[in-house]
Amino acid sequence: MSKYDHILAKNESFPVSLKQHLFETSQVAVRAAEQWGLDTVIALEGAIIHDIGKTSPIFQKSIRGGQPYRPFRHEIASIFFLSLFKKEHRPTIIEMIIAHHKSIYNDARKLGILDLDDSCEDVFDYHATDFSLWCEDATGILKELGIDIHEISTEEARKNFDDTLEYCESVKYGWSKWKGLLISADHYSSAIPGKVVSSIDKLFLIPDLNYYDTLRSEKYPLSLISTDSKKRHTLLQAPTGSGKTNFLLRRCHGRVFYILPYQASINAMYFRIKNDVGSDTNDIRLLHASSRIILKNGRIEEKLLQDKIGSSIKILTPHQIASIAFGIKGYEAIMMDIQGCDVILDEIHTYSDLTQAIVLKIIEILDLLGCRIHIGTATMPSSLLSKILEKLNPENVLKVSLSDQILTGYDRCRIFKIGDNENIWQIVKEAVEDKQKVLIVCNQVAKSQKTFEKVCDLFPNYKSMLIHSRFRRDDRQILEKTLIEDFNKSPEGCIVVSTQVVEVSLDISFDLMITDAAPIDALIQRFGRINRKREWSGTEIKPIYVLTPPDNKLSARPYNLDILIKSYNALPDDDILHETEILRLLDEVYPEIRFLDIDLSAVFEDGNWKLKELWHKSKSGLFDLLDIDSATCIKESDRDKYINAQSQEERLMMEIPINFNSIISKKLDRIEKGTYPFVVPDKAYNEKYGLLLNDIKIENFSPNFIE
Repeated sequence: MSKYDHILAKNESFPVSLKQHLFETSQVAVRAAEQWGLDTVIALEGAIIHDIGKTSPIFQKSIRGGQPYRPFRHEIASIFFLSLFKKEHRPTIIEMIIAHHKSIYNDARKLGILDLDDSCEDVFDYHATDFSLWCEDATGILKELGIDIHEISTEEARKNFDDTLEYCESVKYGWSKWKGLLISADHYSSAIPGKVVSSIDKLFLIPDLNYYDTLRSEKYPLSLISTDSKKRHTLLQAPTGSGKTNFLLRRCHGRVFYILPYQASINAMYFRIKNDVGSDTNDIRLLHASSRIILKNGRIEEKLLQDKIGSSIKILTPHQIASIAFGIKGYEAIMMDIQGCDVILDEIHTYSDLTQAIVLKIIEILDLLGCRIHIGTATMPSSLLSKILEKLNPENVLKVSLSDQILTGYDRCRIFKIGDNENIWQIVKEAVEDKQKVLIVCNQVAKSQKTFEKVCDLFPNYKSMLIHSRFRRDDRQILEKTLIEDFNKSPEGCIVVSTQVVEVSLDISFDLMITDAAPIDALIQRFGRINRKREWSGTEIKPIYVLTPPDNKLSARPYNLDILIKSYNALPDDDILHETEILRLLDEVYPEIRFLDIDLSAVFEDGNWKLKELWHKSKSGLFDLLDIDSATCIKESDRDKYINAQSQEERLMMEIPINFNSIISKKLDRIEKGTYPFVVPDKAYNEKYGLLLNDIKIENFSPNFIE
């Protein structure tokens, strides 16, 4: 017990003493500094004082429910104690402290130290209110934590403040490793207070991937190819089902970041790797918008540490690391964590042209950070391939592909082009009579819902399901599990209607596919879900029916109509799709790729940083660029439960992802909790169909809700 335990770092609803938080943060900081080759003494010093300004009565009152008359920045008050340390350590300690919450300049709320200095004449005086009274408590805590102290006068605190201002005004273009270190340590210790010391020995452990070296089979020809090479990077071109994942993991020698485009494929890869190598000695983490729900039955540390530093293997989307390209808040911590690691990029070209540009920028920065980059693809056009090699330098890249003789064994499907949508139901009827597994893929959620309704009407007793992105997150989790473990593994026939969520790295195998026309690379990914479990002889060919492209741009969304038409025309008709022809088809559709210029938004260009140290950008610009499901909604019956939920996980389970632009015009109520979800009527949601956008109408709300 300490006489300072009443001084809190966190809110009383989750009370953590300031002393405990500073100690635990310092332990993580020292462990990270050891890993990253930074001075452990400075790491300890900066971590111990980074929040000491919270001792101020203004801050203590605010976390107990009081409202200060103006914002109090505890990091500014913390630098009052800078002179307790050696003069040569002080610039580094400033970097650790002064921007670990707010950019020093152009903060979104104008609360950075330079913002405040421009707008307020008494920044120091306000933060030093009653300094002579609370300084004694602050130095007392620091003394108990092992810091040599002396009495700090208000004048000395003012000198420390002025020195910090001068340093912040002089920062150069670049990024701060020390800021990244402190943010990493602070977030980690805040996630699991009381359990930090017992967990940090597991940080930064190299995963044991020897399991993948034991897998050798002619059925997976990549397993027979050596991964030994002194070249740092990898570019692997091979068909779906040839063993790409195992090969890429065999190329990894350090901690691994495995990047995939879609939630379903990420979840599947997480459970696959966890099953392959085990999690007792490997710290395997999952990271995407609703990953906490997937882990809801796991250890509490597993949920809370998923986005923190030091995992052996982390499986995530490119959006989770896109901040390094745009300088979004916390980007330095991600850069520190990922530097020097193995990064697997699985089917990066399956995204929009904008996301391609972002990923190319990420590749450029990862190379700068000394990462070993391993790219796996079944469907990369030559123009994109050339651009990636240009970024990485071909001499540094191990290029791997399969011979035409082997590729011929991967011919697995016959393509039929069909123009009349009504024809598909006769095709499905015959497949149902033969007890086959049928996969119908639609480009738009609304169309997938109408298609599934037709399936239920025509085949009410045949096992069927619909899966897309607009389900409640807890319902989506159940659907994904059912798809992989029941529909896929069961010998029974079934019908699955889906959107693009099934395209990449999802280990499912169906007998027949009917699909909307899509870009050629997306189509080839979809085709990989058919006849995936074929025998090595490759003699059994399964049918795929591709519908004629729409006749207008609106119906073609989310794709470019011209690309849909080119892709459809390039496909064979009533003929086998030969794996040896894939690259030719890709290059026919994409003879050139117009790479979008994102350098006006990016913070790294031509080998130089365009953002100053200790600065970062707001998050909103990134999401505007990505045009992803950037909003959420909840059912009206979940409203009170959402407001009163005790945890982030509870709220996540109720949320339904939705594109902001598709719902903002509905003029719905919005809850100022969690992700600020829109409230939709219960009648607009169905557990089998998901969110029904056309049913989001005022008249569909219950009378009690409208009142």
